[in-house]
Amino acid sequence: MLSYRHAYHAGNHADVLKHLILLQIAQYMGEKPAPFWIVDTHAGAGRYALDSTHASKLAEWRDGVGRLWDATSLPAAAVDYLDFIKMLNPDGQLKHYPGSPWLARQLLRESDRLRLYEMHSTDSKLLIECFKGSGRQVTITEGDGFAGLKAVLPPPPRRGLVLIDPSYETRGDYTAVIKALQEALKRFATGTYALWYPMLPKLESRELPDRLKRLGAKDWLHATLEVRAPSSDGFGMHGSGMFIINPPWTLEKTLHESLPALSSLLAQGPGAKYTLESQST
Repeated sequence: MLSYRHAYHAGNHADVLKHLILLQIAQYMGEKPAPFWIVDTHAGAGRYALDSTHASKLAEWRDGVGRLWDATSLPAAAVDYLDFIKMLNPDGQLKHYPGSPWLARQLLRESDRLRLYEMHSTDSKLLIECFKGSGRQVTITEGDGFAGLKAVLPPPPRRGLVLIDPSYETRGDYTAVIKALQEALKRFATGTYALWYPMLPKLESRELPDRLKRLGAKDWLHATLEVRAPSSDGFGMHGSGMFIINPPWTLEKTLHESLPALSSLLAQGPGAKYTLESQST
């Protein structure tokens, strides 16, 4: 886990799905006057230069945010998402990409708080530099975000969004996310939890959605975006999913409007598709 650097994948198709959904949830929470917290358990570096050695090695952003950058007739949520990306690229050239913490920070009001966790020593230093001068609103901890949840839940205002997106480099991450959500729901049952996961041929990835559904949450939303069919050699990420517990009531309609366009624009081969399912009480 400590070897993972998100810079290699910044702005790819999975980031597009994850960050579009993150923005929709956080903006909805900001519509009510009561303060809220956002907790990011695997925060990364905060923002990324797309011409850096890491990002340019795979250049995954070209088939992610790069495909949306000059696209026309995008759904409203995708336009909103791009507006935030453009904040980091005021000259109109796509050179920088924001991580989840940077996007979340843009939506905080004075009374809201952001709690960030990152285990990689290099990325945690970059994260601290990214938020230099943010004061009490942003707290950064170099350490295990799963363990950190125990310390911050429930948040004092009893309103919060928790984003969980580990690297899934090890089999243990799949078990860790289930355990983290089980414990978090006991502490803060009314919180909104947004879990990202990669779609891979491996068994742990394929079984995760059903394990999440069995957590017992009454209200959830599950969105997937596959950019191609699974590889015949059993390697490589062909898509990703977002499982949201206690989602905003507006999110399902927004994704019904957005996912068809994203699926078409981000397709990399046969088998590209999306799914959207939900349960509500």
